[in-house]
Amino acid sequence: MFAVMKTGGKQYKVAAGDTLRVEKLAADAGETVQFNDILMIGGDSPVVGAPLVAGAAVQAEVVDQVKGDKLIHFVKRRRKHSSQRTKGHRQQLTLLRITEILSEGGDKTGVKAAVGAGSAPKAAADAAPAKAKAAKTAAPASEGDDLTQITGVGPAAAKKLNEAGINTYADLAAVDPETFEGTKVKAEWVEQAKTLA
Repeated sequence: MFAVMKTGGKQYKVAAGDTLRVEKLAADAGETVQFNDILMIGGDSPVVGAPLVAGAAVQAEVVDQVKGDKLIHFVKRRRKHSSQRTKGHRQQLTLLRITEILSEGGDKTGVKAAVGAGSAPKAAADAAPAKAKAAKTAAPASEGDDLTQITGVGPAAAKKLNEAGINTYADLAAVDPETFEGTKVKAEWVEQAKTLA
């Protein structure tokens, strides 16, 4: 039994036990990944997808993350220009060993889907700090008033005021700018806070 699968913009004909190199996947050595983009299942009763075979999957074990052969790109302009440019590249690849070909039930196995290294994990990693940052900035706003509405108070000054215990316009209006020691408070801020409170 063999299968034709698609990954990294290329198609591969694979059978159980085969070893192949594909575009870099977001998986560590020793993990098992599953390819769900199966174009054809071959063998005793071949099935051709339109465009994919429903429920089919190919499972593989990640052997290692490797680099491909070095490619040298050399450009030279001939005759009177004396212009040369050399550029090298080594492609990031993942070495796989095909363990199993499933003609049906591939969507219910629970095995991690094979995803390119530039796709989902990085987006998920970037989304977590963004959510944490949004939660941090939203927390002070829910506790009190938005002190940045006062002319001359920016985000940094509002943060210092919050750390000093001033969270609302009423708190700022009650402060005496001459004797307050928590942070620098201007008299204009206190006047504006009295009108806003």
